[in-house]
Amino acid sequence: MVNEGPNNLSEIQAQWVTVRGKIRQKIGDAQFASWIKVLTLEDYSDQKVTLSVPSSFIRTRIIEQYLDIIKSYWYVQNLKINDIKIIVTKNDKTNLEELQKTVLGKKEKKNPQDVFKSISSDLDSRFTFTNFIVGKPNELAFAAARRVSESEDVPFNPLFLYGGVGLGKTHLMHAIAHEIKKRNPIRRVIYMSAEKFMYHFIKALRFKNTVDFKEQFRNVDVLMIDDVQFISGKDSTQEEFFHTFNSLIDQRKQLIISADKSPQDLEGIEERMRSRLGWGLVADIHPLTYELRLGILQAKEEKLSSRISSNILEFLAHKITTNVRELEGALNRLSAFSSLVGREISLDMVQDLLKDLLKSSQRKVNIEEIQKKVSQHFNIKVSDMSSARRSRTVARPRQVAMYLSKNLTSRSLPEIGRRFGNRDHTTVIHAVKKVEELRNKDVSFDEDVQLLIRMLES
Repeated sequence: MVNEGPNNLSEIQAQWVTVRGKIRQKIGDAQFASWIKVLTLEDYSDQKVTLSVPSSFIRTRIIEQYLDIIKSYWYVQNLKINDIKIIVTKNDKTNLEELQKTVLGKKEKKNPQDVFKSISSDLDSRFTFTNFIVGKPNELAFAAARRVSESEDVPFNPLFLYGGVGLGKTHLMHAIAHEIKKRNPIRRVIYMSAEKFMYHFIKALRFKNTVDFKEQFRNVDVLMIDDVQFISGKDSTQEEFFHTFNSLIDQRKQLIISADKSPQDLEGIEERMRSRLGWGLVADIHPLTYELRLGILQAKEEKLSSRISSNILEFLAHKITTNVRELEGALNRLSAFSSLVGREISLDMVQDLLKDLLKSSQRKVNIEEIQKKVSQHFNIKVSDMSSARRSRTVARPRQVAMYLSKNLTSRSLPEIGRRFGNRDHTTVIHAVKKVEELRNKDVSFDEDVQLLIRMLES
C-alpha cells in the first residue's frame, strides 16, 4: 500500500525491510548478499533517505547498477520520498571487513579457497606426474610442467602447451594443479576449459555482474585455461581474456594455457593475443612414437585386473597411432571382454573386437601429402619428385618419399612408381631398401625420417 502521510524513522525502516525483500526477489540471493545486504539505513529527513555502505567501491557499484531499482520500489511504498542518497561510512571497520569477504565470495568460517573451488573445474585424481609416461615427443612439455609446479616464483609466463587431441595436454594441466596444491594448499588455483571461462563471462554480462567476474579471475595465484582455441572468433571473450591475461602477468601470477596449435597458428585469435600467448615458453607435444605408445600401454596394463600379452600390446602400439585415449579405450575394451567371458585374448580376437577402432585408425596419408611434406623438409620442388634429375640432393628425398609411400599408404609398388614419374616398381623396391639401410647406419638420417613420419601421422 502506498503511504502518503508523514513518516518517522521507524516507519521508514519498516518500508526499507519491504523494499529489500522485493529487490531480493528480483535480483536473486547471490547479488542481494553481495550488494544490497550491506546497505544500512542511516537517516530520513526532508523527504530524503540516506543509506550507507562501508566502501566507495561498493557505493559506485550500487549507484551504477541498483540505485534505480531501489528508488522504483521505494517510491511505490512511499510517494513522499523524493531522493535516496548513498554515503560511505569509513569508520565502520567491521562492516568493511564483512563486505570485503562478501565481494570476494568468502563467508565467515569458510576456507578462503572456496570462491576459487566454486568456479574451478574438478581435477582428475588419475592425472598426476607419476602416471604420465615420458618420451621424446613430450619430454619438453613434461619438464616445463614440472618446473612450473615446483616453483614458488614464475619461471616463464605463460607456459603454453600445444598438441593434437589425446596427446596429454590435459593430463599435464591436471598434474600441475595437483602438485601446486600439494606443495602449497593455500595457493589460489583456477583450472577450467576456455569454454567454461566463456560461459562465466557471458553469465556475468547477462546479469550485469562483470565486477565480480573480474574479482574472481584477477585475484588468483595460478590461472589455467585448457583448449584456448575455443574462444576463437569470440571477440568480447577474447577482449576480457586479454585484460585478465595482462593483469595477472603484471602481478607476476602464473598462467598456463593449452591449445591444439601453437600461438601463431591459432585461427580466429587476435594478433595481439597470439603475441602475448607466445611471450613465455611454448612447448609442443608431438604425435606419439611407437616406443612411447607401447610404454603407455604397458603402464596401463599393469593396473588392469586382466592380463594382456606383450604381443597384443605391441600390435595395438603399431596399429593405433592417433592418441592416448584411443589406446586406453582399446586396452580397456579387451580387458573387460577377457574378464567377462573368462577367456585369454588372442590376436584374432583383438582384430574382431576392435575392428571399428582399427579401421578408424588406419593411416589416411596419401602420396601427394608425402611428396609435399618431404619436399618442404629437404627444400626441393615438389616437381622434382617426378623429374628425371638424379643428383643426390633430389634423389635421396625422392627415395625417402617412396619409402614413406610404401609404409604409410596401402598403394601398390607399381602405383607408387607411377606417381614418381612413371618409374618401375623395382626402383621403388631399391629406394625402400636404401632408406632402411641408411636409417640403420645414420642416426641423423633416421631422426629425419622419424620426424617426417610423426608430421604425416599427426
